[in-house]
Amino acid sequence: MNSFSPIVVLFILFFLNIPIGFALMGSALFYFIFINNIMAMNMVIQRFSTSVESFPYLAVPFFIMVGSVMNYSGISEQLMNMAEVLAGHMKGGLAQVNCLLSAMMGGISGSANADAAMESKILVPEMLKKGFTAPFAAAVTAASSSVSPVIPPGTNLILYALIANIPVGDMFLAGYTPGILMTGSLMITVYIISVKRGYAPTREKAASPLEIGKQALKSIWALAIPFGIILGMRIGMFTPTEAGGIAVFFCFIVGTFIYRKLKFSHIPIILTETVKSTGSVMIIIAAAKVFGYYLTLERIPQMITEGLMNFTDNRFVLLMVINILLLFIGMFIEGGAALVILAPLLVPAVTALGIDPLHFGVIFIVNIMIGGLTPPFGSMMFTVCSIVDVKLEDFIKEVWPFVIALLIVLVMVTYSQSIALIIPNLFS
Repeated sequence: MNSFSPIVVLFILFFLNIPIGFALMGSALFYFIFINNIMAMNMVIQRFSTSVESFPYLAVPFFIMVGSVMNYSGISEQLMNMAEVLAGHMKGGLAQVNCLLSAMMGGISGSANADAAMESKILVPEMLKKGFTAPFAAAVTAASSSVSPVIPPGTNLILYALIANIPVGDMFLAGYTPGILMTGSLMITVYIISVKRGYAPTREKAASPLEIGKQALKSIWALAIPFGIILGMRIGMFTPTEAGGIAVFFCFIVGTFIYRKLKFSHIPIILTETVKSTGSVMIIIAAAKVFGYYLTLERIPQMITEGLMNFTDNRFVLLMVINILLLFIGMFIEGGAALVILAPLLVPAVTALGIDPLHFGVIFIVNIMIGGLTPPFGSMMFTVCSIVDVKLEDFIKEVWPFVIALLIVLVMVTYSQSIALIIPNLFS
C-alpha cells in the first residue's frame, strides 16, 4: 500500500454509493489504521470533532436557515412575481421566469437543490399547463438552479473563502458576474428553443414601468437581503457569521410583519430542515478535514503542485487541464463535497503559478455547478427528475443545450480574469 491508497478507497466507496461524509471518513480511517498507525486513534477522532469548532463555520447553518425561512415567509412568492413581471413577455414565458427566479433566489437561498426542488413543485406544474414538455421543464429547472450557489450568499462561496483563506465578502462580490452571465446564457438558450418549438410568453406585452415599479416595491424586502449582507461586510459592520444571523432575523421580521405569511407553526419545520441540512454539510466538512490531514501528512498537495508545474508552466494550459478534471469529477461527486476535497489540493497549485485564488474560486464553483447537471450522479438532475417524474434519458436529451451554454460562460470566466472579477475590482 502506498500514500495514494486512501484516495483509491475513497473513489471505491463513492461508486458503492456510500454517503460522501462516511466515504471520506472511511478512507481517512483506512489510512490511520493500516498505513500510518503511529497516531493514536483518539487523536484522529479529536481532530474530527474539533475541526468544525470554528466561529466562521457558524455562517453555514445561518444561511441554510435563511433559505428555509424564505420558503415559508412569502419571500419566494414575491420574487417569483417580480421575475414574471420582468420576463413573462419573452419567448418561452415561464421558462424565462424560471431562469430569472433562480438568479433572484440565489441571493437568498444559495442552494441549488433547494432551488431545484422549490421550482419543480411551484413552476413546473404551471409550465406543463402552458404546453411545455416535462423533460424540457425539468431541464430548465435543473440548469437554472445551478445559478443559485454562484450568487451570494451561497454556502459554497463561504466554504471556498474559508478554505482558500480569502475574505468572504470578496468571494461574495466575485459571485455576481458569473451568476449574471449564467442567467443570461440560459435565457438566450430558452429563447432559441422556444422560437423553434413555439413556446408562448405568459404576457402579451412587456410590463409597463409603473407595473414593474409597483412589484419592485412589494419585492424590495426580499431583494434587499443579499445587498444588505454584502454592504454590511464590506464596510465592516458585521462578520459573515453575524451577517447570517442578521439575515435570519430580517427574514423572520419580513415574513411575519410585512408579508404576513410566516406562522408560529412553521418554526419547528424550519428548525428541523435547518438541522438536517446543516448536519449533512458539517459531517462532510469534518470528515474532509480529517481526510485533509492525511493529505498533509503525505504531502500530496505538494506532489500535485509539483506535478502540475512539471507538466506545464503555462497558466492557459493549466486552467484547461483543471477545468477538464473538475468537469469529470463533477459527474461523480456532489459539488459541495468536490469543493471540500479538491480545493485544498488545487489552490496551492494555482497560486504557485500566479493565478489569483479569488479568480480560481469563481472558476471552481461554476465548474462544480455544471457537474450537478450531468450524469451519472448530478445532484440537481436527480432532484428534478424525481419530483417531476421524468426519465433520465429524456432529461439528458433536453439538458445538453443548457450545459453547452454554461460551458461557454465557464470558458469566459476562466480565460478573462477582468470579466470574472469585474465587480470585486470596482470595490477594491
